[in-house]
Amino acid sequence: MIDFSQDYFALFGLPARYRFDPAELDAAYRKLQTEVHPDRFASAGDDERRLALQSSSRVNEAYRALRSPVERANYLLLLRGVDALAETDTALPPEFLEQQLECRESMAEAIVSRDAGALTALQKSVEGAAAELERTLAEQLDLPETTEDARANLRKLKFLSKVAADIATAIAEIDD
Repeated sequence: MIDFSQDYFALFGLPARYRFDPAELDAAYRKLQTEVHPDRFASAGDDERRLALQSSSRVNEAYRALRSPVERANYLLLLRGVDALAETDTALPPEFLEQQLECRESMAEAIVSRDAGALTALQKSVEGAAAELERTLAEQLDLPETTEDARANLRKLKFLSKVAADIATAIAEIDD
């Protein structure tokens, strides 16, 4: 079974960095799931089956966290003692919030007019901003010390990820 005291990166044999090879994560995930999947322990005793289920759940949880840019950045910050996404800390720079308000207004107008082209352009813009934030976060998080900038950029990336998902949903609704 797995060592539950390991962090997610160690579990998969990856360095605790924002940037890593996703193919390595996928391969390590498949290997671990093969070893701990509950089906392999169907005829084992209750304790062993329960441990297999817990191990499989932990592997799935770790995989989901490391696959997601937002969750991976948050996890790295959590390992350093910083809870960047705490619900009590919702502050973002006013200029960033103003841009997002304008983006939401543009999205609402495009939805009302059923303009999939405008939504697609808006989505590309938001995804581009998110990609730039990911590059910046990677540089910040791959340094040995955590900065307030990384924390703020993670909060922005989470916001942009939500906007991009909302735009994708709107596009899908228009296309239906």
